[in-house]
Amino acid sequence: MEAVRKIVHVDMDAFYAAVEQRDDAALRGRPVAVGGSGTRGVVMTASYEARRFGVGSAMPTARALRLCPELVVVPPRFDAYRRASAEIHAVFTSITDLVEPLALDEAYLDVTEPKRGPASATLLARAIKADIRRATGLTASAGVSTGKFLAKVASGYRKPDGLTVIPPERAQAFLDGLAVERFHGVGPRTAERLHAAGLRTGADLRGADPAALEALLGKLGRFLFDIANGIDERPVVADRPRKSLGAETTFPHDLHRREELEPVLEDLCQEVAGRLERAGLTARTVTVKLRTADFKVVTRSRTLPGDVSDAAGLGAVAAVLAFEVDRPQGAVRLLGVTVSGLRPRALQVVQPTLPFPAEPS
Repeated sequence: MEAVRKIVHVDMDAFYAAVEQRDDAALRGRPVAVGGSGTRGVVMTASYEARRFGVGSAMPTARALRLCPELVVVPPRFDAYRRASAEIHAVFTSITDLVEPLALDEAYLDVTEPKRGPASATLLARAIKADIRRATGLTASAGVSTGKFLAKVASGYRKPDGLTVIPPERAQAFLDGLAVERFHGVGPRTAERLHAAGLRTGADLRGADPAALEALLGKLGRFLFDIANGIDERPVVADRPRKSLGAETTFPHDLHRREELEPVLEDLCQEVAGRLERAGLTARTVTVKLRTADFKVVTRSRTLPGDVSDAAGLGAVAAVLAFEVDRPQGAVRLLGVTVSGLRPRALQVVQPTLPFPAEPS
């Protein structure tokens, strides 16, 4: 008889802000936002003390300060976040080799056959949380279930420092009661289309005609039908070759001016550069993605004659793609930066002179 899979999803709590509070005692217990300051700044993440005032990621710093006048805004320190991430991932790999990182502060773990510790996935998740706290002084939230989707949803249920378990016998009831907005791939526009079709919960998706869902949403429709019916066989894949790395943010309010978008683009390039450094990679292709207020998605890419990996180099190319290439004008709802053509840093070619003319993709 095949063993039931045991998947743990671990997500650090307000990671960047928590590192800042850990490293500076004066920030502990105070509302903290990591991001840019001034009228052009944007919040990257906020401490739980700040979230009580409505401060959240991707929010303009000026608005965050209006919501919370006592907010302390600190610039990001990606080196510190990468060091903490390395300690966290060392905990993961001490438990299992089947670790699939999603970001600096988030990963899936398959603990069906752990390297150490108890057989119980619940006890293992509790041990992982404790080991992370001992190693880093930071708290993590964990979700436990038999598949990736349920484990990820569960990890967000009792933040911060939470642990939620969805056993097989409760999985279908949990899925049935879940709003469609909680399913992967369902953003505001997709939710509107599902609502218009009379589909508002997991139970509605489970009872829908799969062919009709595919006709409505393409491959996403079939994926939602399977997930709603408890079908999630996606494996936890460790060390899979990366084809691309990226970061994007959706704004709570549409942004109109270049000066509003520039600091966000800089932060995104910092994040992507950090991920490249952590992975020991360089890139040849830079892509900027914009979603306008009418939900039209525009991408612009440039493949470079040499490698790029640092934030300054990425930022120079991304700025050309975002601001100096013909694109539909108007308010921007989402901004993203992705790099591809990845290869080990040791093989990099000398980075060419910037900027370049951009090519639409």
